[in-house]
Amino acid sequence: MEKVTDKIAALPSDAHYFSLEFFPPKTAMGFANLQNRLERMSRALRPLFVTVTWGAGGSTATKSLELAEICQRQLGLTTCLHLTCTNMSRSLVDDALEQAKALGIRNILALRGDAPRSEEYRNEEKPEEEDSNNDFTWAIDLVRYIRKQYGDYFCIGVAAYPEGHSDQSHPQDQDPLFDLPYLVEKTKAGADFIMTQLFFDVEAFDKFEKLLREHESGVFKTIPIIPGLMPIQSYQILRRVTKLSHAKLPDKLLTRLDAVKGDDELVKQVGVEILSEVIDHVKTTPSPVRRGFHFYTLNLEKAVAHILERCHLIPPIQPDEDEAVAVDFSKDFVPPEGALKSKHRRRVSSVNSGPRNRVVVETHTKSSNTSFEAREDEAGVPRDPINTRANTLAISEGEGSLGREATWDDFPNGRWGDARSPAFGEIDGYGPSLHLPTPQALKLWGHPVTVEEVSNIFRRHISGDLDALPWSEEGLNPETNTIRNELLRLNGKGWWSVASQPAVNGLKSTDPIFGWGPRNGFVFQKPFVELFIPSADWFKLQARLDQTDQMTYFAGNKAGHFSASNEESVNPVTWGTFAGKEIITPTIVESVSFRAWLEEAFSIWAEWQRIYPTRSATSKLLGGIMNDYWLVNIIHHGYLEKGALWDFLNED
Repeated sequence: MEKVTDKIAALPSDAHYFSLEFFPPKTAMGFANLQNRLERMSRALRPLFVTVTWGAGGSTATKSLELAEICQRQLGLTTCLHLTCTNMSRSLVDDALEQAKALGIRNILALRGDAPRSEEYRNEEKPEEEDSNNDFTWAIDLVRYIRKQYGDYFCIGVAAYPEGHSDQSHPQDQDPLFDLPYLVEKTKAGADFIMTQLFFDVEAFDKFEKLLREHESGVFKTIPIIPGLMPIQSYQILRRVTKLSHAKLPDKLLTRLDAVKGDDELVKQVGVEILSEVIDHVKTTPSPVRRGFHFYTLNLEKAVAHILERCHLIPPIQPDEDEAVAVDFSKDFVPPEGALKSKHRRRVSSVNSGPRNRVVVETHTKSSNTSFEAREDEAGVPRDPINTRANTLAISEGEGSLGREATWDDFPNGRWGDARSPAFGEIDGYGPSLHLPTPQALKLWGHPVTVEEVSNIFRRHISGDLDALPWSEEGLNPETNTIRNELLRLNGKGWWSVASQPAVNGLKSTDPIFGWGPRNGFVFQKPFVELFIPSADWFKLQARLDQTDQMTYFAGNKAGHFSASNEESVNPVTWGTFAGKEIITPTIVESVSFRAWLEEAFSIWAEWQRIYPTRSATSKLLGGIMNDYWLVNIIHHGYLEKGALWDFLNED
């Protein structure tokens, strides 16, 4: 019974359920760590199902299917695969559905993706009939196609927008009533459940659900309508996500968050309270079907674990289920109240099991491989103490040293976080995008036909005259404003900055510009800058950089060439010290993270180029820039020398 709707129907009539969304991490280390996190969360939290995102235009197809396989086959989680249908190869839709079926996946969330842009995305090497936009313009086309090809094999979900769909090319139409006819048709075409966009305005959701349940068509009377909720991970991420999704933040909620926005831990705490209040409200609202909630986890676990426990959404263990798992206890781990003591815990058959048998030997030698050998006195004995589900939940919530280790990446910082984190990269896992509709992008950036005109776009953004760049959908933050003049000088040389930070030496964590983390701490920063530089300029600058031991660089181009002062170096460039805590390093620059971003950065150049006709002067200009320029990240380790980085770079 792997269909989402069957599992919902099998629940007791008064039960509540929840699901969790994950996206494929950008790095191999992030993927491995997400697998560990998923295993822990599946045991501790027990979601009814999980969903795996699909990048725009199929950009994450391989990784999405790999993650879906881990969830469905390896972890035994009922899995729902997101699937978009526009701006990609027609065969990719069929391949994804066939592979999902082969993996035993019975659930698809059918989405449109970006608006069809055939002229921009067409691959000249493939026949025109391979363009998915020939058959798919809206999500309803995908729903109909799945039903036609697979009958009732798949349980199909569709998206809905409590505050109206934000098609920014027609912002005046962001109204649930405008979307309603399309949702009616999607449901009639074969949708089995509805999952909503994230929201924080619970009154808007109430009105939306009432609108659907009472609709004259009757198609929404008993269909599951699952509200989408995003745990608040940080004030900055919240503001960015609500801006991109056009989700309203009610004034009362914003006032509560504004009061603590300088303390990341308090923001999370208030965020847990806010989401819990939304859930408790929805739970008490009458519904013709069992109530469920979908969480956009951003691949993080701590906040969602707290919310689920606080709202009593974690289902109880059934008598025939194992409740114990093996973990590595440390001396200062304190089991939560109610957890069984070691001597009362029962061993389960999965303990000490691995992917291979081990040979029993008398003793280990220096050349022994403990993955394949076990001493006589270890054979048949659990390698780790047994942990109850209550303890596992405490770990997910960050309790004790094991909890701190499990939630070590709890201060997400987008692509500037640790590349080992499952949350590393874009906040939604949606893939490279301008985050703007074509008309708005053209209005912002015009039709540059010279390098100097492109330079002017970057300078206007730094000066505050432009709200966004292709690599940043927001204006400069207050911190970057402190080095505005230095960046203008660099951009005046034709070195275009896309990321930077100034030096900071021990400012209080409550500082209104540079502060972050808990209130009782101090923060530090090494200065760095990331630039697009013409190849000729880069080779000259590289020779100078190689002469100094106070600077580290990583550089690469679209062709795949890569260079670094020390490819193995790991460079924390932001860190904080806080009372009673380990040093926290939320911003790290290293080869793995830079390479992951390098590919995406040049993909965004391609996204920008696509909004212009193929043979236009602007398209040719941007194509030439992509082929010539290098992306370079430069770090100065002398953070006590406030202007050292900028003085070095601005030397003639």
